[in-house]
Amino acid sequence: MLILYILLALISLILCLLAVACIRTLLMPTKKASYKPSPDPKREQEYAQKLSRMVQMETISYADHCDVEKFRKFHALLQELFPRVFAQLEKIDLDGNLLLKWKGKSSENPILLMSHMDVVEASGTWSHASFSGDIADGKVWGRGAGDTKCSVMAFYQAVEELLEQGYEPACDIYLGSSCTEEVGGDGAPKIVQWFKDHGVHLAMLSDEGGGIIEEPIGGVKGCYAMIGVFEKGVGNLRFVARSQGGHASAPKKNTPLARIGKFIAHVEKKYPFKSQFSPEVLEMFERLAPYAGFGMRLIFGNLWLFKPLLLKLMPLISAQGAAMLRTTIAFTMAKGSDGMNVIPQEASVIANLRFIPHQGAKESHQIISALAAKYGLETEIIMLGEPSKAVDIHAPAFKLTEEAIAACFPGAGCSPYVVTGATDARFYSDVCDNCIRFSPVIFGPEQMKGMHGIDETIETNCLPGAVDYYTYLIRAQERQPLKQ
Repeated sequence: MLILYILLALISLILCLLAVACIRTLLMPTKKASYKPSPDPKREQEYAQKLSRMVQMETISYADHCDVEKFRKFHALLQELFPRVFAQLEKIDLDGNLLLKWKGKSSENPILLMSHMDVVEASGTWSHASFSGDIADGKVWGRGAGDTKCSVMAFYQAVEELLEQGYEPACDIYLGSSCTEEVGGDGAPKIVQWFKDHGVHLAMLSDEGGGIIEEPIGGVKGCYAMIGVFEKGVGNLRFVARSQGGHASAPKKNTPLARIGKFIAHVEKKYPFKSQFSPEVLEMFERLAPYAGFGMRLIFGNLWLFKPLLLKLMPLISAQGAAMLRTTIAFTMAKGSDGMNVIPQEASVIANLRFIPHQGAKESHQIISALAAKYGLETEIIMLGEPSKAVDIHAPAFKLTEEAIAACFPGAGCSPYVVTGATDARFYSDVCDNCIRFSPVIFGPEQMKGMHGIDETIETNCLPGAVDYYTYLIRAQERQPLKQ
């Protein structure tokens, strides 16, 4: 009888909690993300033509070498497209990585607008040639259109227009572009070293990472400015299985490839890393809740009740959502023997890991290495990089970003966001405490699919808003300069 009373009490408690959650959800004001680019044909065409020229110049970067002269030709193109910028700003060429300094009324609290000039390879069959820069169907086509020559074009254009107006910035403004971002090279570190050598500490930088995303989570429709506030660490590990090898006609159990296969299957079936909500992800769900349908609004708006459930469900619902909650591991390269009838003496698999702050590179490495050892695998470190420091979402730099978004993209939702990839901003922690990761352009499903894939594009109608965004950041320093 006591057990029955306890069960009834638990059921009553659950029903009461659900009732409270439902009432809170019904009382929650609903919102709609209504932003759409305003027609501005003249500017749209001008900016699209400039971006087209930039896309036409192939700037693929390679891990094993850097063609500095290729990137200097790109510098020359930028000088042709933005003559006032190069005539009036100090140009600093760091082995093909480009930094320009716009001297302001004060050298205190400078800001950096940055995005990389290099692109990834462009294999496969494209609807428009991969470096055509075609302007068709309201889009600029080609590798780099969205990642990230659109941003480079936009902040150069913003400065070009301000110079034409005779504008003098309140603080020093820097424009930065590395030529090794896509290969994780030393371009950005060289720019950072220049800042260190010249005693410059930035009040804020604005890089890629987030963007204006259409439907950032399934069921949350419209355009949302997702502001990257930190990025996960990156690592590559090699798992090695050894044996005496032998002829494939008489195989023993637990050959190297079999052990690697069992290890991979274990990781896929029972993920070894812990899911946990960071304050920034909690803020993201709370901000997106008013825009969702009742079911998602009920869960996102009442995480005090549904947080444990969402931690379990998110990996089943969305790989991108799950990546914001935990360290991830993806097996990317494998090697066995060189002969089809030879059991390898050594087999290996390489995995790419993205480390979450609550289980950083060191702890994640220990967890996965211990698991690999249970299958007789050795773990070799190729590279480990810790997660970046999070931007304070209550600090002036984040507030300024929100303010600029509200002014330039009225009606768009706005939320902090975890960058699950890697950007150049991760190298800047020694010279900047406020590394904002946000590209002020619209990334719909087509653009997301084309990034690093086939048929990369960017909608031309979002380019004026991107220029306006960078203009706003620069001019905002007149009213209230950011503090370091």
